[in-house]
Amino acid sequence: MCGIVGYVGTKPAAPILVDGLARLEYRGYDSAGVAVVGSSELKVHKDAGRVRELEASLPKRFGGKVGIGHTRWATHGGPSKDNAHPHASTNERIAVVHNGIFDNAGVLRAQLEDAGVKLRSDTDTEVLAHLIEQADGDTLEDKVLAALRRIEGTYGIAVVDLDFPDRIVVARNGSPLILGVGDGEMHVASDAAALIRYTRQVVYLDDGELATVRADGYRTFTQDSRTTTKTEKTVEWDAEEFERGAHEHFMVKEIHEQPEAVQRVIRGRLDERFHAVHLGGLNMDAREAREIKRVKILGCGSAYYAGQLGAQFIEEVARIPADAEPASEFRYRNPVVERDTLYVAVSQSGETLDTLVAVQELKRKGGRVIGLVNAVGSSIAREVDGGVYLHAGPEVSVASTKALTNMAVGFAMLGIHLGRIRDVSPADGRRLIDGLKKIPEQIQAIVDTEQELAEIAGRLSQHESLFFVGRTRGYPVAREGAQKLKEISYRHAEAYQTSELKHGPLALISPDVPTVAIVPDDELLDRNIGALHEISARSGPLYVVTHDGVAVPDGAAAVIRVPKNEPELDPILLTIPLQLLAYHASVALGHDVDKPRNLAKSVTVE
Repeated sequence: MCGIVGYVGTKPAAPILVDGLARLEYRGYDSAGVAVVGSSELKVHKDAGRVRELEASLPKRFGGKVGIGHTRWATHGGPSKDNAHPHASTNERIAVVHNGIFDNAGVLRAQLEDAGVKLRSDTDTEVLAHLIEQADGDTLEDKVLAALRRIEGTYGIAVVDLDFPDRIVVARNGSPLILGVGDGEMHVASDAAALIRYTRQVVYLDDGELATVRADGYRTFTQDSRTTTKTEKTVEWDAEEFERGAHEHFMVKEIHEQPEAVQRVIRGRLDERFHAVHLGGLNMDAREAREIKRVKILGCGSAYYAGQLGAQFIEEVARIPADAEPASEFRYRNPVVERDTLYVAVSQSGETLDTLVAVQELKRKGGRVIGLVNAVGSSIAREVDGGVYLHAGPEVSVASTKALTNMAVGFAMLGIHLGRIRDVSPADGRRLIDGLKKIPEQIQAIVDTEQELAEIAGRLSQHESLFFVGRTRGYPVAREGAQKLKEISYRHAEAYQTSELKHGPLALISPDVPTVAIVPDDELLDRNIGALHEISARSGPLYVVTHDGVAVPDGAAAVIRVPKNEPELDPILLTIPLQLLAYHASVALGHDVDKPRNLAKSVTVE
């Protein structure tokens, strides 16, 4: 969500900070700002709106070689100049940026106001700047530590102080922070995208850690001031991967990248000799895998729907009871954690706070947790017992496409891996592996029909409400299709199990409410076709996503044909045209595809 950047070195800080903020725009935000430590004053410039507008309005005299910046996604207080970060102390010598939420902000604001402090914003963050100003201590580190002892909640923070002009002090508790190690300079960011242009050597802070960052290096320490030892890691992504290239939007670029992304996630993992899948990162031998009695998948948004696809596949192929649940609800229902259940946390960024907190709750209760994440070194990747990296490459658009597809392929590999250890025959293993190998070229065949799908999307976009329906394997596909359409086109879209239409939703079918129906050529084809006739009989426009050879009712508004794979793998391919429908519907309506309103890419608050 919110983005943090920081720089200390020998170059002017402001251009580097603004460039870093621009590279974090995909996370979602409504205001932006920067603060630099000048020779005699702390300079703060911020406003509601986009980073490009902030850059255009920067004062000409905004020099300084130490600074911090922020893109804000509103939590406490609406988008405004006053609520934008950085927030300064009363004496305007200290500036703070913050990701996360201070749970006791209301109490602290009241205490500050009782002490005569005039608060200038509605935010929780501003209180920290005043607490640091009031704190006792000989160093900035001492003052930050003293202030944080009064804070309850989650945070990633960066602090500069005119009295200590050579440093930035940062701290993490539940919200990611990364240090970038350069040559005679240091960077701070909440996401590697902000610093990849300047360095690929990074240090990930853990919860409860702080760091002092100077031009000549850094020191990390705990909240009781004990020095910690960190290992620098190399970020595998290149800066060019964060560019749109010839594409109009990141979303369509990432849709087109899916064949290559799937090739990366399966490369080196398909065991042709034993018709199995090799997933060494699980850190689990065959005996341990055989002891698994249940699989529980946790994710949020599209990751949750990918988890539903995964649960369906694992239960069908490996014959292990499996289900998916929103991670955002999991820990609040005091779940029973079973020793023979394998818990799987799935997240593109590896920083989704709801999922991270669910993982931490499971670990606290002794659960075995693996991760399916895309970002190496992310919080979830470091917290789990093992896992599968998705290797989708950087995903910039808020609406997930290639990461979602690689999640689904990752779950298929996990299901084959568990199945071959248990009861899946070599013949079935070979059948499914051959199916996985076909997916990249089949995705390409779907993407090649983009112009046809764009025309269909233009028609769909004219309707205010839509249904998406699917049965068993197709239901998670329908849910993801509805999610994509609503989040970037702002059209109301609901997903239902096809079998549930007659139990209520059919009342809403009309010529003004089209239905996008997921109809694979499988053992339930007759039942699905029967449901299409029910919709058609009520004058509901039908848009059918199906396979070659499937006869749909006469008068369907459109039929979208998808290459057929194995029945268990077909849902992966059936999802692809729904991505292009959502994208082109949004384009037809003139929306900002990559930055949908009210949403953020990496949700790091509860």
